[in-house]
Amino acid sequence: MSQLIGYARVSTRGQSLEHQHSQLVEQGCARIFEEKVSGAKRDRPELTRMLDHLRDGDVVIVTRLDRLARSTSDLLSIAELLRAKGAGLRSLAEPWADTTTPAGRMILTVFAGIADFERSLIAERTSAGREAAKSRGVKFGPKHALSPSQTKHARELLEAGRPVSEISKLFGVHRATVYRALGRA
Repeated sequence: MSQLIGYARVSTRGQSLEHQHSQLVEQGCARIFEEKVSGAKRDRPELTRMLDHLRDGDVVIVTRLDRLARSTSDLLSIAELLRAKGAGLRSLAEPWADTTTPAGRMILTVFAGIADFERSLIAERTSAGREAAKSRGVKFGPKHALSPSQTKHARELLEAGRPVSEISKLFGVHRATVYRALGRA
């Protein structure tokens, strides 16, 4: 006997699952799996339990696709797991994402491809922007703890016989920081 199975997730402990839960109850979900965990986390115990619980003919209902999957590839992976179990997927906020219909399966696949393409374009633009900034002399990464003038002063102190531990205390940094700065200079 097939069932409607709900899945609800919020990212932080301070958020409430109440709104998602009530929407899933309104849809007639026989069982609702809920968790408070970031979608970026690979370990989502309730999602795993829900996937294990599914039987042929069941339909997973979510309020939004981003509650279920953290990325397009994750969504496609979960949709494939559901298909392999004979289960469907339906999103309340994205009515086109209804894998219980042939049209819904096709649209989900096309949208997933478009989203994947867009992510690739964003990555290319980000990379091009980073290269352009580097060519203009923009430095990436954390700022050095010691300025060039401080590094020069540290070298002078070292050459005057002061120990590195004393120099590091003078500048309020770790000894390793002084060694790194002197090595760069």
